[in-house]
Amino acid sequence: MPLRPALATAVGAALLLLVAAPSAPADSDKSTEAEKAVTESVTVDAPARLAADGNVTVSGTYRCADSKGPTFVSSSIGQKDSTNRYAIGGTVAECDGKVHRWKNKSKPAPSTLKRGRADVEATIVELRPMEGLGGLPLPHFHAALKKNVTLSKA
Repeated sequence: MPLRPALATAVGAALLLLVAAPSAPADSDKSTEAEKAVTESVTVDAPARLAADGNVTVSGTYRCADSKGPTFVSSSIGQKDSTNRYAIGGTVAECDGKVHRWKNKSKPAPSTLKRGRADVEATIVELRPMEGLGGLPLPHFHAALKKNVTLSKA
């Protein structure tokens, strides 16, 4: 099976399992899915900032736990009058169960972003090594949020 369809299938299956996961505790040492949802979160500050040189800065807080691989807070921004989304950097995340600040800054090119209404998507993504696939890292999503913000002058 080619790699792209295999990755897409694995990501889809992981998302389906996250949605259908039971909320009953498996062990006394492990938290339930409901408890985990409370301990894993990402927020987005409003407003986002647009500098005169085109650099966009978005920020917020995150909290995650139990990562086994490299973990990042990724973000993107889009505006209603456009179908384009722009990646705005990534921050290395420390998944220790504590609340941390994140801040991503990038100059999207070519960008048609203007001050005004926008939406920011922030996601905590872990590249988790999969044992059955020889350690191939696949994305594991800890938390995600899409928030309407104002893109303001920096």
